[in-house]
Amino acid sequence: MWLLFSLLFAFLLARTSSVRDIHQGVDQSKDHPLRLPLFHVGELQTSETPLPFSEALSQDDARVKFLNSRLTKKSSNSTKLGRLFDEKSVNVPLNPGNPLGIGNYYTRIGLGNPTTYHLVVVDTGSSFSWIQCEPCAGYCHTQVGSLFNPSTSNTYQKLSCDTTQCSSLAKATLNSPVCEPSNECIYTASYGDQSFSVGYLSKDSLSLGAESLPSFVFGCGQDNEGLFGKSAGLVGLAKNELSMLSQLSVKYGKAFSYCLPTATPLGKIGSGGFLSIGTNTNSAYKFTPMLSISKYPELYSLKLSYISVSNKPLGVGSTAYSVPTIIDSGTVISRLGVSVYAALREELVKIISSKYKMAEAFSILDACFVGSSDEISTVVPSVQFVFEGEAELNLAPHNVIIEVEKGTTCLAFAGNSNRGMAIIGNQQQQAFNIVYDLESSRIGFAAGGCH
Repeated sequence: MWLLFSLLFAFLLARTSSVRDIHQGVDQSKDHPLRLPLFHVGELQTSETPLPFSEALSQDDARVKFLNSRLTKKSSNSTKLGRLFDEKSVNVPLNPGNPLGIGNYYTRIGLGNPTTYHLVVVDTGSSFSWIQCEPCAGYCHTQVGSLFNPSTSNTYQKLSCDTTQCSSLAKATLNSPVCEPSNECIYTASYGDQSFSVGYLSKDSLSLGAESLPSFVFGCGQDNEGLFGKSAGLVGLAKNELSMLSQLSVKYGKAFSYCLPTATPLGKIGSGGFLSIGTNTNSAYKFTPMLSISKYPELYSLKLSYISVSNKPLGVGSTAYSVPTIIDSGTVISRLGVSVYAALREELVKIISSKYKMAEAFSILDACFVGSSDEISTVVPSVQFVFEGEAELNLAPHNVIIEVEKGTTCLAFAGNSNRGMAIIGNQQQQAFNIVYDLESSRIGFAAGGCH
């Protein structure tokens, strides 16, 4: 395999040529946020069979292992490949993702001049954005729509190794760029499940609805392998300077919000969601401080104070909630500390199993019941995640249970064997308005669904 990677790098390096780094201006106005439609992949219809939900859960588990590893290991320097609201806002969707082959959310972006459009995963846990590109010197996975062809864009540029953006790759991707013998900057974005993307660090015009960013820095992937489903690539919203959020912040400010539409693997899709880049003035938000994890400060962290069921706090001590807790759009099922999950599971099973028979475990979900989600939702008690400050998530039944196959419904939580971290996944975030206010270092939640 190393020979294949070596040949790929040789191919990339041989084809590079020096390009002058041209800095283009960005409108400094921050008056109006940019609003994009956001979709779950289940809304995208294809002729192929959707990904089995058991496989989506396996991919979810691989992502959690990856996040665990990022909090316990140092950044890698090797080249080894692994994987707000207002009427003047611009709209583009955010959707759920099973026919794309993933259990996450995507939106549509435009690249190049003339513009071509591509469906990309939106990820708050990643700092680097990349897209599959022609000529695919190594490998490109099957995607919905056409690959980006940089040769047809009048404004496409490869970035050289002496640019500040190339120097930023080590923190953004946890891999140092490859620069020798050519001066062209080659990135490696590797992930804990051995997925990866390798290609040219590039710059081109980014189009989001009617708005555009003339000098968007991204990866033009030439070898992209792993658990990316049928998406064209990924856009990162973490706190690194190379993330899409950071690049748009000059124009829109350091804030973004979203509402994830509800979805199940059985095709029941809720109202369309949104991703909004810019300041949000929704007075319904309740805020909690945005914390920083020293081992990986680019993740979004917050303090979970306690969880209650039927307005009664779980019977665990406060130390059980002392582990770092991150909120992540790319993780489907929330992972809780072992003792917290055990207490939550016990309370919910006691209530639900009084009416519905328990079923066998399903993948990583070990508390399942015989019955549809519509049936079982009638007996699901109130569950509340309470955070430091005023913020809280009052979970609806669709946030608590998930129908994994016809007639089998499971609790949408799991324990995290890594005692150093808990994760608030996207199943629990669905239908809430969530804002990340980096300027004021806080995260806010508001109920009410996606509008």
